Parts: sequence; structure tokens; C-alpha cells
Amino acid sequence: MPTDTIIACGPCTLELGKRTLIMGIVNITPDSFSDGGHFFSPDKAVDQALKLVDEGADILDIGGESTRPFSEPVTDAEECRRVVPVIEALAKRVQTPISIDTTKASVAAAAVSAGATIINDISALRMDPKMAETAARCKVPLILMHMQGTPKTMQADPHYDDLIGEIRTFLQDAMTSAMEAGVDRRAIIVDPGIGFGKTIAHNLQILRDLESFHDLGVPLLVGASRKMFIRQLVKDPSATDIDPLSVEVARGTQATVAAAALKGAQIVRVHDVDRTRATLAVIDAIRRV
Repeated sequence: MPTDTIIACGPCTLELGKRTLIMGIVNITPDSFSDGGHFFSPDKAVDQALKLVDEGADILDIGGESTRPFSEPVTDAEECRRVVPVIEALAKRVQTPISIDTTKASVAAAAVSAGATIINDISALRMDPKMAETAARCKVPLILMHMQGTPKTMQADPHYDDLIGEIRTFLQDAMTSAMEAGVDRRAIIVDPGIGFGKTIAHNLQILRDLESFHDLGVPLLVGASRKMFIRQLVKDPSATDIDPLSVEVARGTQATVAAAALKGAQIVRVHDVDRTRATLAVIDAIRRV
């Protein structure tokens, strides 16, 4: 894809290529794996989002449904109840583009009406047949992510005959579906879906071979923050898991941020914007030399 790309997000723009952009995560859920319940009230969610902006977030990603492994879906109405007031409040206070993390077309439409300017669909249009036409009608950037199965089933037994090839084909097909529905190719961003239907080895291979996705010709987003494969790699061998908020997981996450940026990811999706900004200041300087 071109070295420098500008994507319109309502009244704002995203300038990709000069440096790696940071998408800050705000989960308005009681059960997310990394921070479930911490920002479940609208006031706490808004405060956290403002904190991420102060720390340097280029995008805010607002989600009202947990997508952790084996999670259960929530209704459209409940998801809207969680995210819309937060998006409305933030749209009045920040110029930062706001992304709605949802698989539901009705939630995406309500979020855009409230002030969101990006749709982040982890199902890549598969869970709601109306999502593609909704994104086209709203005229906002659309993030398409690879996932094998659904959040409830994805980690049961992930298997691939050709990991990178299968993900590339999946994303290309999703892009084609989006464009056939009227989404501008210049508004599409893809995400290989680290942690979504992948083993530890799969996730590591994606990071190692990330450059294989560049010929899709659209910006690449990577989200590995605090995920299970990091926790398994950094925990004590005798432990089953480790606290996602631990310093060891924070350090492991920054290693994945550095790896993704060095391999050309234009956007990284993280919980910890402050540490990520420092990591990318160095990595982007290395890439510019």
C-alpha cells in the first residue's frame, strides 16, 4: 500500500505512514478478559477515554460486548445502552476519532449517529448481513478482522492448513464483500485477528510474517494487548495464568507492539497508551533511519 495514507473519519482524518498510530481500548463491559468491570459505568468509561487521549491515543475504540474466549453475546439494545451515552459524551469533548467495536449493524448505526466515525467489526461482516450496507451508508472507515469461529467457539480447537494464506484469503474476501456493498476501498482497514481462533504458535507466526498482509493494499491494524498468548509466555511456568494487569504482561505487550510496528502495522490497538507511545517513539525512529 502507499507509504502515506490519509483516511477521513468524519470531521477528522487519520494520517497513516509517518508514524504508527495508537488505538486506545475502552471496554464498557462487566466481563472483558483484561479489565472487565473497571469502566462499566458511563462516567468511568468517559474518564478512561479522556485519560487515553491525554496519553496520546490517536483513536478511541469503544466496545460494549466482551469478545473474550467463550463469551456470550449481549442484545443489541443492551450494547447500545452501554456505548451510546459514552460516545455522545466523548464526541462533545474530544476531536479524536471514535471507533465502535461491534458486530451488530444496528449498534454501529446508533454509535455513528452518536458521534463515532469508525466501525470496527471483529466478524468481518459475517455476524450481521446488514453491516456492510450500514458501513457504506454511514460513509465511515471499516475495520475488518479475521476470526475463526465466534468468540464462544474460537479457542475450542483452532486449526489451519496454511495460516497466513487462509487469513489473507479471508480478509480479501471480506474486503470484496464490503466494496460490493458500497464501502470505499480507501476506507478499509484489516486486522489479522491475533488471539481470535489462534494458538500461541499461530499468534507468533502472524507477528513474524506480518509483512505478508501488506499486498492487500490497505492499512493494517494489530491488536495483541494483554492477550492470553502473552500471558502464557511471561507467566511463571507453574502458574495457570497471570493477572492481565501485571507489569509482566505490560512488558510482554510492548514487545508485540514493537514487533508489529517494525513489520509495518499502521495502527496498534492497546489498553496502555502511555507505555505504547514511548515504545513507538523509539521503534518509529528506528524505522525512519
